[in-house]
Amino acid sequence: MTHSDILIIGGGIAGMSAAFFLAKAGKSVTVLEREDQPGYHSTGRSAALYSETYGPKIIRKMSTASRAFFITPPDGFTENPILTPRGIIMTAAPGEEAQLDAILTEGRANGANFVELTPDELKEIVPVIHTDRVAKAAYEPDAMDIDVHALHWGFIRQFKALGGSVITKADVSAIGKADGKWQVTLAKGDVYTGDIVVNAAGAWADEIATKAGIKPLGIVPKRRTAVMVDVPADVKPHGWPLVASLDETLYFKEDAGRLLVSPADTTPTEPHDVQPEELDIAITIDRLMTATSIEVRRPGESWAGLRSFFADGDPVSSFDPADDSFYWLAGQGGYGIQTAPAMGEYAASIITGNGVPPQMEKLGITTDALSATRPTLVSGK
Repeated sequence: MTHSDILIIGGGIAGMSAAFFLAKAGKSVTVLEREDQPGYHSTGRSAALYSETYGPKIIRKMSTASRAFFITPPDGFTENPILTPRGIIMTAAPGEEAQLDAILTEGRANGANFVELTPDELKEIVPVIHTDRVAKAAYEPDAMDIDVHALHWGFIRQFKALGGSVITKADVSAIGKADGKWQVTLAKGDVYTGDIVVNAAGAWADEIATKAGIKPLGIVPKRRTAVMVDVPADVKPHGWPLVASLDETLYFKEDAGRLLVSPADTTPTEPHDVQPEELDIAITIDRLMTATSIEVRRPGESWAGLRSFFADGDPVSSFDPADDSFYWLAGQGGYGIQTAPAMGEYAASIITGNGVPPQMEKLGITTDALSATRPTLVSGK
């Protein structure tokens, strides 16, 4: 039986970022990961982009709060830069102009750089786009591709260097308490104990809570699809920014001379090793051909990943209202990579009793926004 100050269930980007900051704060931490390697599900299937305009309001704030870490990670964190230039163009359909303006106003207040584009200017950058469906667009040149592997394994390596332990093939069969300590039993019989359990199990977060005797918060795993598409010989996509619709029904970006395309689908499903559906692939291609002049005769390889959401679409990072030794760290949706540094630091600061980090307070990040008891978590509004 191995005891740690903190047991983290889930070795994806959420669990490992929190583990790093907790170990940095001097806590003994053990991460329990059910798969053969960390990041097999959502983390390992993410085509991540760092943008301060993408996602709900709390996500945008957490992305801004993550900026400094991405630009200047700790010494020895990774051999290669985490971020590489990409840029993102957000397109607003007729009637969405005010919504885009609000995002730009907020982003500029936090120091983000934007260039507003007319439909004609947009077409100069991405010649294949149909501008008749675009009322307004905004270009964020500082948006970057994220090297997901470098980020995730940077957290893992530094966590281990700080004395942390990652246990793989650690399928949790039972969770209970004995003498005031959490006791987590694995399917293979090993037992781990801890003062605090952090539930970073992603799509399986409610399942873990139920095993621990904690009321589930209603997390919903949702399938997201990505498809690779060849482009005609006369189309040169190299250097294009990622293009995303403001209503999050389509995005595409250049990848080695081809396009990686997603309908940004969020189809509810059960937690499992999710695979792409033929209908979703067809929808992806149809949306791309509707938005652009690219004609797709046959899609390339495709895959799917799980994105997990609570009712209001925002993540939870807080102690359970009924047990202050059970911490929820889940529901990041499709934004867990771009917010990982801030979410990990925030969780560690709350768990260690230090409250919201000062730099996050300045951005208006509050415990209420990430609370397990916020009204919108129940109402979904």
